[in-house]
Amino acid sequence: TGWGKSAVYFIATRMLRDRGAGPTLLISPLLALMRNQIEAATRMGVRATTINNENTDEWPDVLVSLDAGEVDVLLISPERLANSDFRDDVLPEVGRQSGLLVVDEVHCVSDWGHDFRPNYQRIRRVLDLLPTGVPIIGCTATANDRVIQDVNKQFATDASVRGPLGREGLRLHVLDLPPPAERLAWLSETIPRLGGTGIVYTLTIADAERVAEWLRSQGLDALAYHGSLDPELRIAAEQRLLANDVDVVVATSALGMGFDHPALHFVIHYQAPAYPISYYQQVGRAGRQLVESWGILLRGTEDEDIQNFFIENAFPPPDLAEALVAFLEESGESFTAAGLEGHFNVRRHRLAHLLQTLAVEGAVERDGYRWRRTLTPWSYDLDRVERVTALRRVEQEEMRAYAATDECRMTYLLNRLDDPVDTTCGICDRCTGESLAVELDQGLVAAAVEHLRGGYLPIEPRRQWPAGGRIPPARRNREGRALSRWGDGGWGDRVSENRTAGRFDDDVLDAAVDLILNRWCPDPFPAWVTVVPSARFPGVMVDFATRFAERLG
Repeated sequence: TGWGKSAVYFIATRMLRDRGAGPTLLISPLLALMRNQIEAATRMGVRATTINNENTDEWPDVLVSLDAGEVDVLLISPERLANSDFRDDVLPEVGRQSGLLVVDEVHCVSDWGHDFRPNYQRIRRVLDLLPTGVPIIGCTATANDRVIQDVNKQFATDASVRGPLGREGLRLHVLDLPPPAERLAWLSETIPRLGGTGIVYTLTIADAERVAEWLRSQGLDALAYHGSLDPELRIAAEQRLLANDVDVVVATSALGMGFDHPALHFVIHYQAPAYPISYYQQVGRAGRQLVESWGILLRGTEDEDIQNFFIENAFPPPDLAEALVAFLEESGESFTAAGLEGHFNVRRHRLAHLLQTLAVEGAVERDGYRWRRTLTPWSYDLDRVERVTALRRVEQEEMRAYAATDECRMTYLLNRLDDPVDTTCGICDRCTGESLAVELDQGLVAAAVEHLRGGYLPIEPRRQWPAGGRIPPARRNREGRALSRWGDGGWGDRVSENRTAGRFDDDVLDAAVDLILNRWCPDPFPAWVTVVPSARFPGVMVDFATRFAERLG
């Protein structure tokens, strides 16, 4: 990471265009990366533009510019290849003109990679649309030997060129700070001492928001960044980060692959990623043109639960996949996603992931807003899923070993990434014996606990009926409130403990009552309390609801 992959294909584009070749088609996974690449191309005198889901009104103008020879690089996401309008109306024309195909972050095509994306496997179909002899370049900074072999097989590559992965000047440190409040206190005390601008990575969107809010409350100029943020806010955050006009951006992996900032002073992980290769990919954002920078991993109690969730949900469950395909096949009809969601009683996000995977595998196809079975034979590849999942568990253990190792941390990472070295970095905490641990101000820790407990969560009302169709505004619920999220480091931890103990403590009840009476103040005031008993702890919820209703009068 940081070795100038984009320069390779922009220079190649310029040389091919000067020889009369058509424009380069660049497939890139993230909008943040696309915007970064367009700016880099402009600095190199290469005219670049994009077609994505946020600029559909600009598509006709982009195609006119392509026909006029005014575009050197067209950037698209692999998800565009799943869009029938783009695939039928735009892609054939773009493919016919292309003089070079670039697949950036090519490790995403391999399900052995840490960031496999099913739509990347659609890229192979683009190859049939290219004129004979058009060169193809695949670039990545995070591929071990297994991923490289898989990419070579899928793309039938002629040659692989691999550079060293080591990063000079990157000081790697690890700190175990299990309670979230202690990590928040450490961040607010340490970030000002590190100096410069940097990134704090979190594993979830909720944590990105919570950490950014805490840092702002402590006087730091901090922005949250994640995929659910409005596009305008994401662009503004990227620009401020690139201009060093912010102390810290707290981000999920949405600000990750390929984002090029030459002078990030630090990259801190609020929680541990599951795999060494994904950790290297993010921590490598730091200090690309600095003599010294910091890569700091903070480990918390919730890390493993979050990691396990992502590992266990990486592939659709076989029973659901097989049932859905059989249902579509036996019915012979097409169904909307909402119809399938209701029939199978599955969450929309999970269903979307399943349909996307089945579409890439050729089992189903989309016709407008409806889904139907194809004529392609299909069976669930359970062996592949089990092999990849087993590998993920091995890599998860390697990430734990990274934290525990007594050897040089950079050497450990490089060996795990199949770039073996014998030398040590000389600057990590293991090489120097130094630590960034500090004696935390307990008043600050207490304030962090209150921050985690005080950040009640809005519950957005549904805008669509479960069976499909919009709910008229007059019939929608009002926005609700939740006191906590499971395992959030605030009240969520106490809820977990109290449920197991058999009764919610009075201070948890006090907090819920305070939320209603003093912080939310709903109008009209609630006239009754209802309870959905827990199947495993029925008495606990009924007792709490009864006490809650009594306190509200």
